[in-house]
Amino acid sequence: MIISNFKNNKEESQFEIDVDGKLAFIEYYTKDSKLFLTHTEVPEALRGQGAAANLVDSTLKYARENGLTVVPLCSYVAYYVNNHPEWASVLSEGYQM
Repeated sequence: MIISNFKNNKEESQFEIDVDGKLAFIEYYTKDSKLFLTHTEVPEALRGQGAAANLVDSTLKYARENGLTVVPLCSYVAYYVNNHPEWASVLSEGYQM
């Protein structure tokens, strides 16, 4: 699997990665310094190959680097952070892991 081009597509309000020519994305919105992650979408052909995990990890790195607090409203993002306690520092206050 070749993963490239992580980017913040501000026009579509989504973080994206290109995987072998297929687009995976996380939809979001922001309010103040909070980043609300609302939906993760990965093409069926890529499911079970780590594309979603790579996308979430890249998104959380982006949040940390940009001083944003993450509110995981998407069930996959919540699942990911619950299984990766190293990301607790970027989560919104009151989020229970």
